[in-house]
Amino acid sequence: MFSKSNLISTLVTTLWGFFGGWLIWGIIGDPILKEHIPTDGLIKEIPDMPLLALGCLIVGFAFSTMYSKWASDTHSVSIGANFGVWLGILIGLGDGLIDNATANIIDLSGTLINAVLYIVHFAIMGILASLVYSKFSSGN
Repeated sequence: MFSKSNLISTLVTTLWGFFGGWLIWGIIGDPILKEHIPTDGLIKEIPDMPLLALGCLIVGFAFSTMYSKWASDTHSVSIGANFGVWLGILIGLGDGLIDNATANIIDLSGTLINAVLYIVHFAIMGILASLVYSKFSSGN
């Protein structure tokens, strides 16, 4: 769990979580999703950066640890992307539809758009984790 490859993967996926999240949701998704949020003021104009960084660290560590179990010492870009896609489906589509069914956070079209963003985000995260593990897993 605290192997060299897992710690490096955690760092890389944390950075992608933070900066990739900013790119995907802050730059690409924000203009698209704004019209799908029914309540003004729901999304903070300025995020709480320390909490955001901590959340990205937790996601990076959990993602890297789960990826290492999923890959079973066979690390490739396709395995990483596959893991990321499934995690994106779980969180973006599954949890998104549950949220849509139980709260007025975002409309159904926005939920589906957001699910695609999650799938892309986590697929890239999986690719990054697979590259780190393929490079560093033999030297744990």
